[in-house]
Amino acid sequence: MRESKVERRWTLRGFRRSRSGATAIEFSLLAMPFFALLFALIETSVIYFSNANLDSVVADAGRLIRTGQVQSGGMTEAQFKSYICDRLTLVSDCASDVHVDVRKFSSFGSVTPPALIDGDGNIVETTVFQPGSAGDIVLVRVYFSWGIVGPSIVGLSNLEGGGHLVAASAAFRNEPFGTFLPAG
Repeated sequence: MRESKVERRWTLRGFRRSRSGATAIEFSLLAMPFFALLFALIETSVIYFSNANLDSVVADAGRLIRTGQVQSGGMTEAQFKSYICDRLTLVSDCASDVHVDVRKFSSFGSVTPPALIDGDGNIVETTVFQPGSAGDIVLVRVYFSWGIVGPSIVGLSNLEGGGHLVAASAAFRNEPFGTFLPAG
């Protein structure tokens, strides 16, 4: 059963006119950028959520220092970090990933904290814990690296090794705790 020239020509014309695979080819061309953009959007949303959560936690933790509860309760650096870690969501290993830096200053004009990232793009892990006393200016900074999973072409990475620095800070003057004014 040989195919005639007319039938073969008809088959070739039908193949040229066929559009049944066009959608699959168009999808294959657009799928990669579409899913990269979708994944970047989801990852950006999660980073913003973790940053908002961290801002709230730092404000609450700073209030403990500002009102003297940390100082009068004898809270250690580890206990203060534990207080913060208990309130953070989306951080898998808070004890080793999160850095808490609390520094006191003599005036707001002298507040010059060290950088959180070194010259090589790595997180600075050296921190201090100085909650200060009544009337001191205190800067509380909490930061960690969020691991970026998506493609680097999106530009979310700002650390060496592909992470994104998530940080929050609060600067304030400690209240005059420990001193009571007479009523009247």
